Amino acid sequence: MCCKRFSGEMKKTGIFSGSFNPVHIGHLALANWLCEYEELDEVWFLVTPQNPLKKEDELMDDQLRYAMVKAAIGDYPKFKASDFEFSLPKPSYSVDTMQRLQAAYPARRFCLILGADNWATISRWKNHEELLAGYPILIYPRSGYDVHIPARYPHVRLVEAPVIEVSSTHIRQAFDEGKDLRFFLPGSVMELLYRR
Repeated sequence: MCCKRFSGEMKKTGIFSGSFNPVHIGHLALANWLCEYEELDEVWFLVTPQNPLKKEDELMDDQLRYAMVKAAIGDYPKFKASDFEFSLPKPSYSVDTMQRLQAAYPARRFCLILGADNWATISRWKNHEELLAGYPILIYPRSGYDVHIPARYPHVRLVEAPVIEVSSTHIRQAFDEGKDLRFFLPGSVMELLYRR
């Protein structure tokens, strides 16, 4: 297990960082799987205000995306919606966020959750070597991406999570076209989208 090195009573907390533009069943199912099969105590859905590798105009309002995540997870105790990056300098960089999270929550041990698509671009991330050396990383599979992990990263691991190909971009387009998406989005998220 990626997070075996955690010890004592420290909470094993997976950081699932993303635009969640909007959050959908694929995000929720993956986080559920990671909690149950990777021995994470919690998964925090860390809503990013701006991804340095994405165009800002693609994003719905920050507070709306955060509200949708909160609505989607409800009172499920293993999930938490986080707007931690909203107060950090923009653009947000994972290495800075992880360091600040660890300083803010010293009783937790954080594990970064990445898609195979993000792993493919990790060498373009700010101080990626520092990030890879400093934190356990769980990589979940994505169709079309082969994952190769150099031996020098012993705390990086590909997990056998199910591949759920649901795209936030496709959902936004389908929603705008009036498609019925009741099985792709929680009802609470649908309601917030209708109000936007």
